[in-house]
Amino acid sequence: MRRNKNTSLDTVVTDFILLGLPHPPSLQVLLFLVFFIIYILTQLGNLLILLTVWADPKLHARPMYILLGVLSFLDMWLSSVIVPRLILNFTPASKAIPFGGCVAQLYFFHFLGSTQCFLYTLMAYDRYLAICQPLRYPVFMNAKLCTTLVSGAWVAGSIHGSIQATLTFRLPYCGPNQVDYFICDIPAVLRLACADTTVNELVTFVDIGVVAASCFLLILLSYANIVHAILKIRTADGRRRAFSTCGSHLTVVTVYYVPCIFIYLRAGSKSPLDGAVAVFYTVVTPLLNPLIYTLRNQDVKSALKRIRAGQGSASGNK
Repeated sequence: MRRNKNTSLDTVVTDFILLGLPHPPSLQVLLFLVFFIIYILTQLGNLLILLTVWADPKLHARPMYILLGVLSFLDMWLSSVIVPRLILNFTPASKAIPFGGCVAQLYFFHFLGSTQCFLYTLMAYDRYLAICQPLRYPVFMNAKLCTTLVSGAWVAGSIHGSIQATLTFRLPYCGPNQVDYFICDIPAVLRLACADTTVNELVTFVDIGVVAASCFLLILLSYANIVHAILKIRTADGRRRAFSTCGSHLTVVTVYYVPCIFIYLRAGSKSPLDGAVAVFYTVVTPLLNPLIYTLRNQDVKSALKRIRAGQGSASGNK
């Protein structure tokens, strides 16, 4: 991408205008309500998963559900970084975001998003060990090691977010300041830079697109081995339980990675589809995670029943 020639380097951008999602004015109220409801349901659904894993001893002692609890925590924060600002675009309020606010949003979006990317890979590794290496599972994936791996994912995500935010905002921005997107994200912000962005686009391609694609391929490889191992299970009930547990994760991974790869392997493009695709993996996926894991996962459903039964017994004893 070449430098924007229709600007003066003497002008310094102090804020950005988020243009949001293009929509007919007649749908503004409806879209506000839809995204507001999605945000509330996302917070409540993930909070339910988080509290269920924390409250049930059978779940929080297992690495798989420690990872699920961390995923729910990430979804709550990722949704909070994106959706409130998106909702604001459907109101008469100012669509301006301070320069520092734009930096913070881009950093936390990529920090949380990349941490989630690494977490999905850890979840696939956990399922691979549990199904393909059951005798070694307690050694290779215990609570202590799981905590260490999760901490590593958080650190790697923070480093990734710092690199992307630093590289993006080290460039001069001297106008215009209208971001043709609903959040401050790399491809949209780079279009406003008053300098050559070739290096940034290359780093975006490698650090986001290739890393995400590599993690996705590792996950698919893990599940290829898992499916092979499941087909060797003799009992139909055993195969059903294994497919149910792994199917939940694979569904979530697919709806997260495919749109992400679509966006960042095409960092220099400006397709009208980008906004809709980005909404799906930034707004809809955090909503789907609790639904998928509660409706398809027998352990979580059993834990919810135990918690309700315990509350009912406690109320009956009063």
